[in-house]
Formats: sequence, structure tokens, C-alpha cells
Amino acid sequence: ILIAALGSPEFIDQTYIKEGVAIIDVGINRVDDDDSEKGYKLVGDVAFEAVQGIAGSITPVPGGVGPMTIAMLIENTVEAAEKSLV
Repeated sequence: ILIAALGSPEFIDQTYIKEGVAIIDVGINRVDDDDSEKGYKLVGDVAFEAVQGIAGSITPVPGGVGPMTIAMLIENTVEAAEKSLV
């Protein structure tokens, strides 16, 4: 399992991983992209296309760990509210 949280866009490429590794890409970076309407695109700390055929699984960026982070924040908020009622 590789957890990437470097803050460097597409830093981890195929030279850093072994076949079948599970990759959790926590990083989210904005990089210039002239082909995009916005002028930028969001990428992770892992070069997704370069490792996709090698890795066993990889979280996408955006949309990978973000929903899980939000779910855990909500769970912790509810738990804290329940404890404050006691």
C-alpha cells in the first residue's frame, strides 16, 4: 500500500511502484492546462496514467479520498454532538 501525500503534482510515477500495489493518492494540486476551459486541471501526487496499468488499484483525483474525508468529518461531528448532550 502506498499513501501519497507529498504536495508535489504527479511526483510518483511508474519508477517508484511495484506491480499490484494499492495507491491512495491524498494530494490535490492545481496545474496549468491550456486545453481546459478553466486554464488548469487538478492532479494528484501520483502520475495516474503512468501507474494505472501497474498498480492494482488507485484512488482518482479529484473524487478519491475527498468524499471519505467529508464522511469522517460528519461522523466525528455527530459523535461530538452526542457526547455534548450527556
